[in-house]
Amino acid sequence: MPSPDMRKPILELEGITKSYGTAANPLPVLKGIDLMVRDGEYCAIIGPSGSGKSTLLNIIGALDRPTTGTYRLAGRDVSTMPDDELSRVRNTRIGFVFQSFHLITHLTVLENVEMPLFYARQPKAARRKRCLDLIERVGLGHRPGHLPSELSGGERQRAAVARALAGDPAMILADEPTGNLDSKTSDEIMRLFLDLHAGGTTIVLITHDPEIARVAPRRVLLRDGLVVSDERESTPAKPREPRIVPSEVADVPG
Repeated sequence: MPSPDMRKPILELEGITKSYGTAANPLPVLKGIDLMVRDGEYCAIIGPSGSGKSTLLNIIGALDRPTTGTYRLAGRDVSTMPDDELSRVRNTRIGFVFQSFHLITHLTVLENVEMPLFYARQPKAARRKRCLDLIERVGLGHRPGHLPSELSGGERQRAAVARALAGDPAMILADEPTGNLDSKTSDEIMRLFLDLHAGGTTIVLITHDPEIARVAPRRVLLRDGLVVSDERESTPAKPREPRIVPSEVADVPG
């Protein structure tokens, strides 16, 4: 694998600002963010409440536009795209993993994971094969026919990760992905992210929790709408629990 400095940029933010309010009384939230994440990097963006994390997440996820500055995703200028093209980029180039999973309750794990490819009109046989492979990859090979209500919290998040990967996005954008999980299950999910990173997946993780961020090889600290530090470690901290194989994933309580 090429060294990080030799890989192509996936996420490029230059001079990103975001203000709310009115032109006469603006409320600046982001005050000039410069950030580059290269192909295959695993970057955690961390900061306290009020630092601008949520606003930056919305811009990176193409859910909102910056007031000024340039945002390029996989070489394409996202910041000036019309709404319909921006929606396509959001649906095909970014794999979202949310704190609350956002699985469709009446669909099975397999059907949930298939959704991005269903809307992309991929043939049924091809999308089914890919999604079953992804479900196996995240450790849910024994549960493709289960509904979300039949899964533990950690299993639901694994299903959400598989769904995020289904469309082969340029990057995974994870928003507090362990916020609704206990510490043991959180460690399992963070180990899954490390496995994905080792396989070449680009991951940008947004969190307020230093214990979660410490696992990422790169950590960007946001404070008062500015990047105040950007650290890389060749040997980041490891999750606390031993690796869990699929057969050891806990059954649903009760």
